[in-house]
Amino acid sequence: MASEAIYTNKIFLCGALPLLKTIVADIPSLKSKFKNVHCVYQVSCDDPDAPNGKWATHFVVNGDEWLVHADKVAHRLGKQKYVELEFKSVEAMNAFFKGKIGPATLPKMHGVNFIYEFGVFMMALLKMASLLGMETPPEDEDTKRLLVKCYFYLLSVGISTLNKQGHEAIHEWALKSPDRVYAWKVDGEESVSAYIRVKAGKTKAGKGVYKRAMPFFTMRFNNLDSALGILMSIDDMLASVREGKLIMEGAPEFGAQIGDYMLQVGAYAK
Repeated sequence: MASEAIYTNKIFLCGALPLLKTIVADIPSLKSKFKNVHCVYQVSCDDPDAPNGKWATHFVVNGDEWLVHADKVAHRLGKQKYVELEFKSVEAMNAFFKGKIGPATLPKMHGVNFIYEFGVFMMALLKMASLLGMETPPEDEDTKRLLVKCYFYLLSVGISTLNKQGHEAIHEWALKSPDRVYAWKVDGEESVSAYIRVKAGKTKAGKGVYKRAMPFFTMRFNNLDSALGILMSIDDMLASVREGKLIMEGAPEFGAQIGDYMLQVGAYAK
């Protein structure tokens, strides 16, 4: 079983950082800045217990094409442009992404000579931090849609990641589970959905609607505002159910269970 620091770190590496691809793709002004970019980007933290001496997530970016390699260290090839933010420890990276920015948490920056590539990557990271750091729902509908999508992806991947890291409660749940799919969706917003498939200890998170079978349980919201009310811990879940803002498609006890795991992911990510 991993440590609490590793749980947090894996949530950032596997759940939060991969959201950069979604954020860049969904914001035209940001997407256009990567049009002619060909670069490998990596965010890492040193750890003597890691197989390669560090944990990392990296991206291979070629214009509109983003290949995400979550929880994988990049292997530099020839003269390929390369930018990296390298934290000195797991704890330093965790603190930085939780907003505790200072001399002890700042990363080493490699590839700053690639001024444009470095600059647009920092813009994307700052946009991600701005979105996930919001305390009240945005007014713009496109931003609401993107934020709910990011939350859904983070929660589904986060629960799966904690299972794979051996989190006691979540892994025990996964071990006992037959083949089931749990989903999140918003009425009238097919692109704003995610799911996690669980079977005999194994989990796999996915974006979009699971189409191979009817999900065993779906947490369905009547609109984006209702989703943000729960996702941002503004509204009470039971009150949202009573008012028809949140529809639990499945047994209520499974809603409570998934809700608890959502809170655990949120606690590691905040």
